[in-house]
Formats: sequence, C-alpha cells, structure tokens
Amino acid sequence: MHDGPTDGSDPIDADHVELLQAFIESHGFLSWLDLTVEELDRGRIVMSVPYDEKLINPGSPVGSVHGGIAATLVDTASGFALRSTFDEPTTGSLATTDLNVTYLRPATNDLRVEAEVLRAGGSMGFTDTLVSSVAPDGEQKDVAVGRTSYRLFRDADRE
Repeated sequence: MHDGPTDGSDPIDADHVELLQAFIESHGFLSWLDLTVEELDRGRIVMSVPYDEKLINPGSPVGSVHGGIAATLVDTASGFALRSTFDEPTTGSLATTDLNVTYLRPATNDLRVEAEVLRAGGSMGFTDTLVSSVAPDGEQKDVAVGRTSYRLFRDADRE
C-alpha cells in the first residue's frame, strides 16, 4: 500500500510501462490524443500530449487547448498513478469519485501532466496533479491543477 508521495526512487518495471503505452495506443480516445507515458514510478506518472489543432477550443483567439483536454489528463494520469500502487498494476480497477480541475492560464502548446498519489488505501485513493505547457514567452508554465479521489478495486472482486 502506498501512503504518500514518492521521490521517484521506486521505478515501475519497464514491462508495465510498455503495457500501459500499448493500452493507451489501443484506446480510441487516448490514442486520438496521442498520449505518451514519459515517466512512471510507484505513485507517480508523467505523461504528455502534443499540441494539435484538433484540440483547440472553438472560437479561441489565441489557439488555446480546450479545457476538457486538461481535465482528461488530470483524470487519466491520476488513475494510472493510483494503479501503479497496486501489487499488480495491470489487475484490479478503479472509478473516479471526485475530479476537481482549476484552470490557471490558457494552454497554447504541448501539454505535460504529472500526477502524484497522496494516499492509496484499501478502497480509496487520492492524487494531486499539475498540467503545464510552454507559454508564448517560451517558458514552461502551469496551466491547470487538479485533485482527484477514486474508489479502488484492488482485485477481481468488484463489490
């Protein structure tokens, strides 16, 4: 069981990263986003989505990415970070019980999301998430923050 954040010192087996990326590539919506796993440790994940015009908020004068993409990244990265705390990350399941996203500024470039597990208990898990993007001034800046909670089903038994 994972009770708090990691410092990146507990890496996940490379096979799990490959399985996770294969799952993403076979998933209609996630593959459409071109989502990529950059880093995966127990209780922490970093993922990215390249900027694409198909992701732009209609009518946006600055070509900003639709806020639903950031919310999807918060939810998806949080779920995968929590799965990494399971004894076997490819088994069991989870369900989002609360998703909170606060938007800080428009995203106008590639997106990066980092999710960190705050607590993963027997039946509930909680995460903090940060979405960032390169701003027009060329600096990587935070564009959204998120906090989630999930119901965890750690085995095949889903009561």
